[in-house]
Parts: sequence; C-alpha cells; structure tokens
Amino acid sequence: MRLILKAALSNRKHLSLLITTFVTLLLLTIANSMEMFSLGILSNTGADFFSLFGKEQLQELPVDRISLEDVQARWGEIDTAGTGYISKQAASDFIAHRKEVNPLNWMLNAIKEKLQFTNNLKALVFVLVGVAFFKAIWLFASRYTTQLLAIRVSRDLRQQYFEHIQSLSMSFYQQHNIGSLSSRVVGDAGQIATSINSCVTNYLQTPFTIATNLIACFYLSWQLSMVIFFGFPLVILPIIFLAKRVKRVSRQLQSNQEKFASVLIDFLAGVQTVKIFSMELFSLKKYKQQNDRMAVLEGKTAKYGLLTRPILHAIATLCIASVVLFGLYTLGLPVSELIVFCGMLHLAYEPVKKFGDENANIQRGVVAAERMFEVLHLKPHIEDHDGAVEMTGINQLIEFDHVWFRYQGEWVLKDVSFTVKKGETVALVGPTGSGKSTLVQLLPRLYEAQEGEIRIDGKPLNTYTQKSLRENIAFVSQKPFLFYDTVGANIAYGRNFSPELIQQAAKRAHAEEFILRLPQKYETMLAEGGQNLSGGQQQRLAIARALVKNAPILILDEATSALDSLSENRIRAAIEELRGQVTQILIAHRLATIEHADKIIYLDRGEKIAEGTKDELLVSCDQFRLMWEALYKSEKREAAAVS
Repeated sequence: MRLILKAALSNRKHLSLLITTFVTLLLLTIANSMEMFSLGILSNTGADFFSLFGKEQLQELPVDRISLEDVQARWGEIDTAGTGYISKQAASDFIAHRKEVNPLNWMLNAIKEKLQFTNNLKALVFVLVGVAFFKAIWLFASRYTTQLLAIRVSRDLRQQYFEHIQSLSMSFYQQHNIGSLSSRVVGDAGQIATSINSCVTNYLQTPFTIATNLIACFYLSWQLSMVIFFGFPLVILPIIFLAKRVKRVSRQLQSNQEKFASVLIDFLAGVQTVKIFSMELFSLKKYKQQNDRMAVLEGKTAKYGLLTRPILHAIATLCIASVVLFGLYTLGLPVSELIVFCGMLHLAYEPVKKFGDENANIQRGVVAAERMFEVLHLKPHIEDHDGAVEMTGINQLIEFDHVWFRYQGEWVLKDVSFTVKKGETVALVGPTGSGKSTLVQLLPRLYEAQEGEIRIDGKPLNTYTQKSLRENIAFVSQKPFLFYDTVGANIAYGRNFSPELIQQAAKRAHAEEFILRLPQKYETMLAEGGQNLSGGQQQRLAIARALVKNAPILILDEATSALDSLSENRIRAAIEELRGQVTQILIAHRLATIEHADKIIYLDRGEKIAEGTKDELLVSCDQFRLMWEALYKSEKREAAAVS
C-alpha cells in the first residue's frame, strides 16, 4: 500500500488532482443521499388515517385500532380553522409538528410543507430534476477525475521507469529479459494507476459514505439500525479472507505473464531460426505451457475477485429484508419512510460491497508496485562522480592499466595492460571468448573494471561524465541495431546532421549504392530491426552512423563480418583515410583489416599474450602465427572460389 501511495504522490500535481477527486466523490455521496430523500418525498402521499388519529405511543409501537372518540378528540387539533374538513396539507402540517413523530417523517413532511409539494407538482418535478442533474454532474466529475488521475500516474510511472532503466548498466539488462521489462512498464504501471483509484474509493470515499449514512440511519431509527451490528461482521470476514488469496494469485499471475511475454518475444525475434529448424511444434509447446498456466491463474483470480460481491450482496439483501419486515410489521413505519431508510442503508452497504472488488484490485496493484519499484529502487552501478568533467577529445593516449573484469563469478579479463596513442590504429585479435569485445566495452563505460584502471590523457574514465565520454566514441558492434525509422534518421540517430553530411557518410561506408535503389532513398522507412535489409547492408548503415559522428575515437567490433570482400576492401580504404586523424581500436579476424594496424594485441582466455606489429608477432607469438596462417589459407580459398 505504501508503494501505491508513493506512486500517487511522486508528483505534486497528483496531490491536487487527488484532493479534487476526493471532493468530487464526497459531493457524489451527498448527491446519492439527496436522491434517496427525493424518492421518499415522491412516495410520501400524505398522512394515513392511523398515523393521523392514533394516540401518542411512548414506545413507538404501531397503532392497529382507532375509536370514534379518538377521531373526535384529534379532529379539532387538525382542523384549527373550523372548516369542517381536513386537507392533505393540514394533515401534513399536523404530522410535521407532532412531538412523537419520528425524525424521518418530520423531515419529509417539513420539506413538503416548506415547498408546497402537495399543491405544486411543478415544484416537485423541478426538485427531482435538479437532484438528478446534481448527481449526474458529480457522477461524471468523480469518474472523470479518477480516470484522469489514473492516466497521469500511469504516464509519469512509465516515464520514470524508462528514464531509470536508461541509467542502469549493461549488467542489469543481462539479468532481466525483454518480456519482463516490457510487461512492467506497460502492464504494471497501468495496474498501479487503476489501484490508486481503488484506494481513493476504499480509503477516502467509503469511510465518509458509511459514516454519514450510518449516522443518518441511527438518527432516523435506532431500532432499525441495530441490524447493522449483525450485518457488518458478516461483510468484513469474506473481504479479509479473499484479499489474501487475491494477492497471492496476482503475484503468481504477473510473474507468469513475464514468462509468457518472453516466450512470445523469443519466437518473434528468432522466427527465422524456428522455421529453418522446423521447430514450430517445439515453440508451440512452450507457448501452450505458459498460456495454459496463465489461464489457470486467471481463472483463480476471477474466482476470488468475483466471489466477494455475491457473498456481500446476499448479506446486504438479508439485512435490508430484515429492516423492511421489522419496520413494517413491528414499528409500523409508512412505506415512504422505509424507502428512505432502506435507501440510506443501501448507500452505506454499497461501498462495503464494492470494497471487496476494489480491494482485489488494490492487491493486484500492490504486487505490481512491488515489481515496478523493485527496478526503480535499483541503483546504477556506474554513475558520474562528483566533480566529473566534460571530455573534449583525446590529446595523448588511452591506457589500459592492469585491467581485471569478472562476469558471473568468472574472470573474463585478467591483468590486461596496453596503450593506444592518439591517431594510432590498434587491432585486438584472438580466439572466440578471449575477452576482446568486453575490453572495448569497458572504454565507453558500458561496464566498469573491477580492478585496474583505464585512463584517457592520464585521467581515469570516471573523472569524465559518461555522456561526454560516449560522445567522443563512435562504436560499431558486430550486430548493429537499426530503428523503425527512415534510412537518413538511422544514420543521423537523433542528431541534427545536414543531409549533405549524412550522404557523405553513406558514401564513405559504401551504403549509398543500395540506398539509392530504395523506393524513397534516404526517406525510406526501415522495418523493425532493419529486417528489410541484408546483414551487410545493415552493417554499412551502422558504419555510416559512426562515420557521420566524427568522433575522435572509433571502435569497430567485427563491424565488417557480414560484408563481402569487395565491400570490406572499400570500407577498409575509407577507414584508412582516417588513419592518423582518428584513434582506432579494431576487432577483426580478416588479414586485410588488421595487417596494416600500428599495433596488434593478441588475447587468449582474458589474458594479453603478445603485443606488437604483424611482423613482430609472427616471430614472437606462436598462437598469432598459427592464426595468421589459418586465416591466410582460408582467405586464399575464398578468393579462388570467387574467381
């Protein structure tokens, strides 16, 4: 509950809207009471014979017999003008001023006397229409403000959630799957917002409604109100019993929804692999397991959620039936008074009946809030230190000084040290899993080294702000990601580069040759993930994105792996033009990419085995020489196959 209130009050603007919502709900409660009184006035046709001429009953027992003497004795008190007849208005006036009359009867007759409803039907209709409009206005206002509150809270939670996960390090994304994160930002935020409305109803409107209506009921007839003491315990027990089960099942359901979403996302992302291996039945089996499990949990949620209202409705109906029987046949109350009393009692019971439904919704919101704030309470592992400065470029060199990095308890990098001078091209080579990609991901601080230090111009990376550090690095990964946007927007990626600079970068990356063949050229919309392009075309766009950035540090992590030899040679030539102007760190396996590097670092199992030029390593490093010979034979066979 605390987390739900925290979500509601996270923005000060929500507090004013919350107060407005509460006020509209209070006015709606008053409108409901006015509606019940108007029904009593409408059904009050005047004083009946027994209530008019019956003797005063100190015990307030109904009168079942009247003598002629009683009529004669009372006649003069009613016909004060001596007209010889009694009008409805005179009878109502007499009843309203009797000391022994019950408060409700007195109120109904006093209102009719004041507004002259007996002889003025237009006034009665006007009051009834006015009450109806008054209720309609506040019914709309209360529902609109509650919905508006839910919409704004949901919006702010989604915004806060997205802003927060952007600040978290890459290790967070390795621990959570996409289905889990997406369900929390969409489903949980909406559930929390809906639960806030239920909290306002249950813990603000409901106590006010119950208190005011019960006070009114006790004032009107304390004998009839005694039935409440028997009804309320029967109402509260089912709510407490079912609420615990709803919360437990909701937690299981929302956890299963994450798995369900993950299975679906995995299929959509890997549909090509599924079809190639003819694993449709395998995927369907996994999907069906999660789908059936979710249906079972949804059934339990529906059972516990819907069971509350029928139980409470049955209890409330029995209570109201008892009131009617006791009022009619024991206290002898007229129908108009019973209508008002039962209406007030219904207004007191109705929020209690709704309490069960709303409470089930609140329990689901509590679970959703726990899941969402579980992420929101995470602290970023990598943060800007106090006094961090803006990085404006590289003036001297990059230093990796005894760097260690551990992932899931295993050391991926072990005591790695080397330097990269400004304008120098350094290639990282080694077998798969040697730590090359991890090493270059430490430079833009996607991860933080556990031991050792990385410095640029003699200053540790954490002395620079993350934003300025990454602004000075252009990074092309092995698996480039393209967004659902135009070709030109994917190259510019949020920056206001001119069309000329975008086209120039595309030419240097040899991407323009296929861009110009697209239907709308640079304005062509790409499919999700760039699926309407080949792997080589995607890589060329990613390289163009890096080149247009014109950053002083360029990192290429197997950036040309999906290109043919001709395209790779063209891109290599474009990168060669940057030699001396841009500091380059390359990860590649092809000879043509690494043979002209100023320095080659050979890594194996996270350790630096050797460092030097190609010629130096061919002599001093047996592993590099064997890799070089294998690559040479492989590329020679590829060239022969092409020719």
